[in-house]
Amino acid sequence: MIVTGFAATRTHKLTPGQQDANRVLAVGRAPVEHGFAHLKKWRIPTKLRTGPARATSR
Repeated sequence: MIVTGFAATRTHKLTPGQQDANRVLAVGRAPVEHGFAHLKKWRIPTKLRTGPARATSR
């Protein structure tokens, strides 16, 4: 299930309830986005040059 926020337009402003809902989604999404950014920074998947069966902790 994908949960998206409410979008405002020039003619349709968001209600305070919709703004609060967007804020709650943003608070929950921020740690996940930061985690993905750290994974991209480490570039671990791009440096792994072996088969997945051989990529163990040995």
